[in-house]
Amino acid sequence: MRLRALLENDALGLRLLGGESELDRGLRGVMTTDLRDPSRYLSGGELVLTGLAWRRSPEDSESFVRILVAAQVSALAAGEAELGAVPEDLVAACARHRLPLFAVNESVAFATITEYVVRQVSGERAGDLAAVVDRHRRLMTSGPAGGGPDAVLDLLGSDLDLRAWVLSPTGRLIAGASGSLPSATRTALAGEHLAATRTGRRGPHRAVVDGTVYSLFPVQNTGRAAEPVSRDVRESVLSDWLLAVEADAGEWPAERLDLLQGVTQLIAVERDRREAARTVRRRLAQEVLELVQTAAAPAEIAARLRVAAPVLLPGFGAAPHWQVVVARVDWGPDGTGVEAGPVAQSLLEEILVDPSAAGPDSSDRIAVAHAADEAIALVPLPAVPPADAAAGSTAGGLHADALLDAVREPLSAGLADDGRLTIGVSAAVGSAEGLRGALEEARHSRRVAAARPGRVCAAGHHELASHVLLLPFVPDDVRRAFTARLLDPLREYDRRHRAELIPTLEAFLEADGSWTRCAQRLHLHVNTLRYRVGRIEQLTGRDLSRLEDKLDFFLALRMS
Repeated sequence: MRLRALLENDALGLRLLGGESELDRGLRGVMTTDLRDPSRYLSGGELVLTGLAWRRSPEDSESFVRILVAAQVSALAAGEAELGAVPEDLVAACARHRLPLFAVNESVAFATITEYVVRQVSGERAGDLAAVVDRHRRLMTSGPAGGGPDAVLDLLGSDLDLRAWVLSPTGRLIAGASGSLPSATRTALAGEHLAATRTGRRGPHRAVVDGTVYSLFPVQNTGRAAEPVSRDVRESVLSDWLLAVEADAGEWPAERLDLLQGVTQLIAVERDRREAARTVRRRLAQEVLELVQTAAAPAEIAARLRVAAPVLLPGFGAAPHWQVVVARVDWGPDGTGVEAGPVAQSLLEEILVDPSAAGPDSSDRIAVAHAADEAIALVPLPAVPPADAAAGSTAGGLHADALLDAVREPLSAGLADDGRLTIGVSAAVGSAEGLRGALEEARHSRRVAAARPGRVCAAGHHELASHVLLLPFVPDDVRRAFTARLLDPLREYDRRHRAELIPTLEAFLEADGSWTRCAQRLHLHVNTLRYRVGRIEQLTGRDLSRLEDKLDFFLALRMS
């Protein structure tokens, strides 16, 4: 496809502002971006569409055009909706670097241009498949009524005999036949995709699960004005979707690969649509969070909650219970400059999605804000009926461990060796007055989770009611010295004699020092148990009849 074909289609509404002598350039693809430096997404030959949100001063135009020329793009098309007209400094920069520049009328959607280019390019490279791409385009542009990504995947199956699914970074099914790809397989594919992306390899990625070969195509978020500008893959790896195809793309001709790349661009339109739908919920969460953190009057916070409740939890009235969830993503020493707050926000939104809810959007009702390096979710819960409340029931809610059951494996792959996710969950509160305490409770719970080993950890409010609250804040060297002094003699003895003194000690403490209950639990004679406990006391110089020594052993086992 040549650039001049863009001007021949009146429906695109493009006006040429410069580069008339370059209109015979070939066009191999299209990309929409508002990133200051989109080079990592460019492979050459693209038409770049931009809303100019990256431009903060006239000097920005020169650097932006230089980046595009270095990436060997074919042309730039700038929308007029943001500034009213294409700035003269951008026109001059494109002229200096001989980069063709088009103006896009504000009445023309970038999606219309994207779909036209994808159809034309794919049609030229795979003429016999042009009808498939055209049907994909029409289905996607018709929105949810036309079937969206599911209809595109159906056509891949019927026209190309390809089974395919769209997955989230945690392996959640976004589009595709739900029963045709087991949950364990989806989780494994998401992990393979994240691990490959972290290595910097370009897709599609090849993965083998249970003997079946899959090709994984990234569905990248093409960039929006509100997003931070960065080339660091860590800022997108945990939020981008993927297209999983049951086939080995390494054996495909170039035409079919190009077609699938075009399909991922169409699916990205739906990705951006759903992302935009979260804007209202994010704004509500941000407003409530600011009120809570600035100690606003409870009546003012309650008023904002009344606005939020119908949006987040329709059908449950204006006064549900609420839970607060805090998440933080930390990167290693070379992670300086990576904006962790937005990463944690996208990740927490994904983790908190309820896959059992009906409809593509009704499963996404969580409001998540971000501040500094943490994300804070406001999770609505149905209010407890009066009869249940009188009986002592509380609103059901999220449990810290359950949040991570299905996502720990893929997220650990995406975090690789330099990232860490920690989550804290508060108890449910039923009033605006309780939100400030719930926020602090969730933050304390997250600190407890941060003190645990592992890439992905969570802790709940119930863990703040005992000694567990204190243990994470004991310095590591003190913890190691304390546990070594008490437990190392027992471990060494067990290693040499297979005496099982450590399990005996644990069982004795769990039985609250009861000889009979402990012996029954271990299936031992009481005399044998007394011998083992005596050996423990002899090796450590402690007396297990004393409360202080029992407590020391208990804490040592918890910290080990």
